[in-house]
Amino acid sequence: MNDKHLWHGRFGQAPAESLMAYTASIGFDVRLWRDDVAGSIAHAQMLGASGVLPQVDSDSIVAALRQAESEFAAGTFRFVESDEDIHTAIERRVTEIAGAAGAKLHTGRSRNDQVATALRLFAKRELAATARRVLSLIDVLDRRADEAGDAYLPGYTHLQRAQPVLLSHHLRAHAWSFTRDADRLLDAIARLDVSPLGAGALAGTSLPTNARDAQLRLGFAEVFANSLDAVSDRDFVAEAIFVLAMIGLHLSRMGEEWVLWTTEEFGFASLSDEHATGSSMLPQKKNADIAELARGKAGRVIGNLTGFLATLKGLPLAYNRDLQEDKEPLFDSLDQVNRGLDAIADMVAAATFHIDVMQRAADSPAAVATDVAEWLVARGMPFRQAHAKVGELVARSLTTGVALADLVRADADLGPDAATLFAPGVAVQRRSSHGAAGPKAAGVQREELRRVVAALQLRLP
Repeated sequence: MNDKHLWHGRFGQAPAESLMAYTASIGFDVRLWRDDVAGSIAHAQMLGASGVLPQVDSDSIVAALRQAESEFAAGTFRFVESDEDIHTAIERRVTEIAGAAGAKLHTGRSRNDQVATALRLFAKRELAATARRVLSLIDVLDRRADEAGDAYLPGYTHLQRAQPVLLSHHLRAHAWSFTRDADRLLDAIARLDVSPLGAGALAGTSLPTNARDAQLRLGFAEVFANSLDAVSDRDFVAEAIFVLAMIGLHLSRMGEEWVLWTTEEFGFASLSDEHATGSSMLPQKKNADIAELARGKAGRVIGNLTGFLATLKGLPLAYNRDLQEDKEPLFDSLDQVNRGLDAIADMVAAATFHIDVMQRAADSPAAVATDVAEWLVARGMPFRQAHAKVGELVARSLTTGVALADLVRADADLGPDAATLFAPGVAVQRRSSHGAAGPKAAGVQREELRRVVAALQLRLP
């Protein structure tokens, strides 16, 4: 086993160095070690329970696997040159420990169902860990929203000031987008929770193995129905990377705002020193690198998704070596998104909001225009007519330099009562409809968000 490859019986010559250099995956699939050990233990136990192997051999194999597992955990596992991937490395070590019994580990199994099993176990665990990180970020946003109280800032469309909104409303808007991400992660976990172990290379086996036994030992919710599909299916990888890409997009959107908010031009917030960087040349600089990288890494994760979809699009049934390309985009997407979730959560938790600056910007007279139009509508004027009338007043204010509030006060259809809408903080108080940006709806939204988060937490595996 030390100097032989798994397929050596069919070949008269050893693999070329160039072939091994191009096809070896040990450099990245080593992180599947605990999942391969778990799958192999379940397989060996099933072989013993099914009578395919003598129980003494099954027990010897399991003991050897547990020793290999402890070596990985202690960092003492030794690789050799012929270890093409983590699966062959572990089988080699098991054979070294258990002798002839170890050579029976692969009975009734192919690397095809073995790899698929390990990757599903890995994805199930790691996507759940990502979901917990998403929920942690939601908690940070929710806590900062509570701290914000009645503070408000401009809401934007087209990056132009539109209407004032509570800061808590803005922060919880991001939290709501992340609840959808957590929901998608949990849905993806539910769909991938299927054991492919027992499918063999593509057609199963003639040996009396028990796929359901292995499934239950591994804690999968279901067992595969079709062996061809079981070894070739990587929908779960594509779906996982898609969900991670969506999280990356939401982190990027937050990052863009924080880049803007922390500029002198906006001045809405400041980052703590420990969550900002400086310049090697410009002593005065304090840069929002976490926020900028959240934007940049979104492109990287999107690239992982599109690249992997291109890999899958032309593959016939069943297994093809192209599927080796499933791991690196998944691993990288997990790594980048997880780091982004942690960094953004820490950054937001430690940042300082400049409420006075936000509120001065939100109290811009133009941000009250819609309220003036709705004031007219409430008194019977058709909305389009009210919209046109207020638009004319805005244009006249811009042309003449007369304050919009003064023009409203002097207008026959409006007058002093309508002019009170321009007082600081009045407009945001009027946002009272369902899900709106004012105080009346804020408490309801707060409780609804927490109800949804609690339901998501209950679904975590």
